[in-house]
Amino acid sequence: MTATRTPWWAWTWPLLAVIDMAISMITGASGWMAAVAGGLLITAVFAAVYHAEVVAHRTGEPFGTLVLAVAVTVIEVALIVAVMISAPAEKAGLARDTVFAAVMITCNGIVGLCLLWGGARHHEQGFQVYGASAALAVLAALTILSLVLPNVSASAPGPIFSTPQLVFAGIVSLVLYGAFVFIQTVRHRDYFLLVEGPEEAHAPPPSGRTAAISAVLLLVALVAVVGLAKAITPIVEIGVDRLEVPKAVVGIVIAGLVLLPEGLAAVRAARANRLQTSLNLALGSALASIGLTIPTVAVVSIFLQQPLELGLGAKDQVLLALTLLVGVLTLGTGRTTVLQGIVHLVIFAVFIFFAVVP
Repeated sequence: MTATRTPWWAWTWPLLAVIDMAISMITGASGWMAAVAGGLLITAVFAAVYHAEVVAHRTGEPFGTLVLAVAVTVIEVALIVAVMISAPAEKAGLARDTVFAAVMITCNGIVGLCLLWGGARHHEQGFQVYGASAALAVLAALTILSLVLPNVSASAPGPIFSTPQLVFAGIVSLVLYGAFVFIQTVRHRDYFLLVEGPEEAHAPPPSGRTAAISAVLLLVALVAVVGLAKAITPIVEIGVDRLEVPKAVVGIVIAGLVLLPEGLAAVRAARANRLQTSLNLALGSALASIGLTIPTVAVVSIFLQQPLELGLGAKDQVLLALTLLVGVLTLGTGRTTVLQGIVHLVIFAVFIFFAVVP
């Protein structure tokens, strides 16, 4: 990426999205306003992906993908907390539903699409096994300890932790995610670098001024994406009620909207034969979603004495176990083809189908 001037659409679209977000927050997104909000949300996603690529090219891997994953997750956490505070009783399971949806979307939807598209275009793609294995190990520990263990703990009834257990779970989540980031960016950074980079990866990086502008506009675009997602959430909830599908679908929609920038960036990287970047984005997003969300919602739940359900149902536990098992098999060789992509996408389709038709 050699451009020194930011394209007009890369700053116009996020600003228009922020303006529409402010209007929607005040007047409410209904009718044509919801349609406009949806359209601007998509344009903000494209702008966010552009700016993320500029920042990533300037900082290099794996810092670039980490910036996008953490930025999106921080704003996603803010969205979840805001919704929890506004309706604590009805949204006791929103954090669990959104985090689980984020894991399934990233590990099956995004990874599957990247493997399928990249495999169809390049036949076979390579990546660093050590980095993928490290990410999967942390992901397995985080998901089981946060989303399965509450179902078998004896201190509190139902799929919830007692207060001491919730504090401990929050600390463990931060420790695991912090350790992964240290390994990814400092101790074993080479585990997360491209195995074989395409020629365009060696293009001169953008200037510091261009990267700084993109960093600011990336934050603006992400705020707009999440803000517009929150604005149209009531419309989604009304549609969910009319269709008479489970409330967990709302969490899937929220996670899907928030993860659009990362998903698009990951697919574009796979198409350019940079599968390592795609996996850094997908697995890093899943880890950030759990590692940052659980501690934050735990603090909110304890401080405001609000209910917080974390334990998954039996169906979702089976899908989580299948996802982790297939992930280990898929990413255990360092080479992938379209077959692995199809398997992950089928699991993702099963997740969506059984969320709608439990």
